Amino acid sequence: MSYEHEDDMMEEGDEGPQAVQELASAMVPDNLKAMRACKRCGILKTFNQFVDQGCENCPFLGMDDTRQVNRCTTPFFEGATAVMDPRDSWAAKWIRVDAFLPGVYAIVVTGQFDQEMQE
Repeated sequence: MSYEHEDDMMEEGDEGPQAVQELASAMVPDNLKAMRACKRCGILKTFNQFVDQGCENCPFLGMDDTRQVNRCTTPFFEGATAVMDPRDSWAAKWIRVDAFLPGVYAIVVTGQFDQEMQE
């Protein structure tokens, strides 16, 4: 396979490994019927995925037990979009997840943190 602009490919190669690494670490929900959304960033995963791995965009929330996952996530959201390259995706910019990692995100998340969590 040859490229017309091999020089351009070399320049893009500098950013390529980082983008590939981020994409490889993207988590997708393993069950579409039991998805929950992080109340802060809107990433969609199952309850068990949040317990096992937490939220890669919000590690400071400390979702390492079921109680904390219940406080920081919600099953109430509208729509979903898969974002492969958040920096270049117009959809990611539209739902304001362009600064986050690749993954599946809710279009609209319903729910807020309780007063204790906000502080």
